[in-house]
Amino acid sequence: MVKQTKPNSIEIKNGNLFSVWNYDGRIAYEDILKATEDFDIRYCIGTGGYKVVALKKLHQLEVENRTFEKCFQNEVKVLTKIRHRNIIKLHGFCLHKQCMFLVCKYMERGSLFFVLRDDTEALELDWKKRVNIIKCTTHALSYMHYDCVPAIVHRDISSNNILLNSKLEAFVSDFGIAKLLHPNSSNQTLVVGTYGYIAPELTYTMVVTEKCDVYNFRVVALEILMGRHPGELLTLLSSLSSQNVMLHEN
Repeated sequence: MVKQTKPNSIEIKNGNLFSVWNYDGRIAYEDILKATEDFDIRYCIGTGGYKVVALKKLHQLEVENRTFEKCFQNEVKVLTKIRHRNIIKLHGFCLHKQCMFLVCKYMERGSLFFVLRDDTEALELDWKKRVNIIKCTTHALSYMHYDCVPAIVHRDISSNNILLNSKLEAFVSDFGIAKLLHPNSSNQTLVVGTYGYIAPELTYTMVVTEKCDVYNFRVVALEILMGRHPGELLTLLSSLSSQNVMLHEN
């Protein structure tokens, strides 16, 4: 006869240690805090090399907002499943109530949005670099749509969510509202994303598909080539409709 025993309390507490999603940062944070007595300096065993990273952190009021928390969890879930040279790399994360953050690869030049609108930095974006940014974004979307199972739709491709490194290479970021397209699901959704990039058909079909990202991408591609959002150009043209405007002025 084999005596039944209760599972070890540590095993119950930690769950499957080999699953990144189950090991969500709460356990690690509490245990490390306790073991180091709130990170007391006497527990420091040395110093060494370091890596510059970007820290995406929720403030206390945002942590208490369920919507922000769900977006953070979703971003971790997606980024731990995918690996691509043109998608921002996730180094680590913590989802503790007191401390919720993501540690990502640092992009020296920031967002495409700000580079396009900075007169000095925009001059560095010659045609070759602009076309390369479009190619990098295309490769990332192709990977998400055709190489991932289930397919992943970003739902918020915009110049704000494309980051550039020191070589002005593009990386897709911010997967907080990304959605996995399960084949046996209706994939109905609320209309989310950045105004000016959202596919019009989404507002009446309420069904998310890869085409939503494609529409976003087309707007971004025009923005890259023209140096400004297409909507800004249309506003400018309408305000100058009574004047003769040369093409090179736009």
